[in-house]
Amino acid sequence: MSIETLPPHVHTLVVGAGFGGIGMAATLLRENPRADVLVIERGDDVGGTWRVNTYPGAACDVPSALYSFSFAPEPDWSKVHGTQDEIYAYLRRVAKEQGVTDRTMFGCALRDAQWDDESARWMVATSRGDLTADVLVSATGALSTPALPKVPGLESFRGKMFHSAQWDHDYDLTGKRVAVIGTGASAIQFVPAIVGTVGHLTLFQRTASWVMPKHDHTITRPVRALYRRFPLSQKVVRGAVYGQKETYVVGMTRPFARRWLVPLFERRALSVLDKQVSDPELRTKLTPKFRIMCKRILLSNDWFPAITRPDVTVVASGLTALTENGVVDEAGNEYEVDAVVFGTGFTVTEPPVAQHIRGSDGRTLAETWNGSPSAYLGIAVHGFPNLFLMYGPNTNLGHSSIVYMLESQATYIADALRTMRSRELGTVEVTAGAQRTYNAELDPALAGTVWNAGGCDSWYLDRKGRNSVMWPTFTWRYRARTRQFDPENYLARPVAERIAA
Repeated sequence: MSIETLPPHVHTLVVGAGFGGIGMAATLLRENPRADVLVIERGDDVGGTWRVNTYPGAACDVPSALYSFSFAPEPDWSKVHGTQDEIYAYLRRVAKEQGVTDRTMFGCALRDAQWDDESARWMVATSRGDLTADVLVSATGALSTPALPKVPGLESFRGKMFHSAQWDHDYDLTGKRVAVIGTGASAIQFVPAIVGTVGHLTLFQRTASWVMPKHDHTITRPVRALYRRFPLSQKVVRGAVYGQKETYVVGMTRPFARRWLVPLFERRALSVLDKQVSDPELRTKLTPKFRIMCKRILLSNDWFPAITRPDVTVVASGLTALTENGVVDEAGNEYEVDAVVFGTGFTVTEPPVAQHIRGSDGRTLAETWNGSPSAYLGIAVHGFPNLFLMYGPNTNLGHSSIVYMLESQATYIADALRTMRSRELGTVEVTAGAQRTYNAELDPALAGTVWNAGGCDSWYLDRKGRNSVMWPTFTWRYRARTRQFDPENYLARPVAERIAA
């Protein structure tokens, strides 16, 4: 059973019930099953991006042994890489077993959260009513709000149009002329899944992507039985996958290693391209012009076979406009289509939730960031007492599982709340100096990475040109820094100074 009526006050309010929100609430409830924690979720169920992204072929490119909570192993994954339906089912199970579902109100969107310095509380307005909270945890994720290109004609197109994250399963693509905009992580999955159904597919590729084989296979019943009977065996696999993924960091972040490791990866990717694409003109279109790893490497075994079909046209151009009946490329050529599917990603560096959270000076988080998000440990922001972020600035990864980072953040936040209780603190707020020093370490570390120096224009860079998305080194270093709350970097206010609201 989920929450049906908002309480007037809650100690810890978590916004979002995806991996981050579930992990945060579960961490608190595992420590204290009676913890005063409430999760609000704008959707009708838990699952976050894995509830919303139901496009054909949706799956994860990180092995499920690692793309899952360490405290909630799943021995019955059917394949090495989880599919959308399996990951969604997993999150529903974990949320129920950990008691998170019982602490969640669904259909409840955050409208405004204003810090009130006098009462030292968050004044929160939602679509289901208002409440106050001592602590606010934003766990809305980075891949939650679809981004559409700003081109003329979006409102004039008379055909069907939708984003991959809002897939219209009621619209029958059979025999239709379909334009797909984008060749990123979503398109590389749904295009192969629909090419055999549509009449003709026109693929708009602004930038060619690096594609590597996806080493996926069915996990046999004996292996799954082994995982169930001896859970340690699956932990060993998780550790092995983690270690293997961490080796990629060297090539991504160390200039000396890039000189020999990156070319090795590029040769491997180009050999796959050469083998699967025989047309030299098309092969040229599909050859990236930036260093591999500058953007996330896409994993697929059926991408090139799908887009080399005779009923697929690859347009090496971005979309410049829509007309009533079609789409227009950069050369002014119009392609008549019945439907347009946008695989154009999400608003990662401009998270919408930041427009709804107001700090002690009345400014929103978005106004404070001014187009370039930054935070201490990706978790805390000066001027926003008792606010903690999950999947905040500079905590994304190009090589491993974000779940590992989320667990690290949940551990840190839980220890912060524990410290507040033990020291009878009403508020904690990271100091401006701690946040400034932390980011002064990050920026030089990012400067020499392949994400900054690899020659690509990626969503890792915000509108000020700063990389405000990626974590620049090994994930175990992040875990080491977040293992314990560090009150010496925070301004603290005793509970006794709180004036009753």
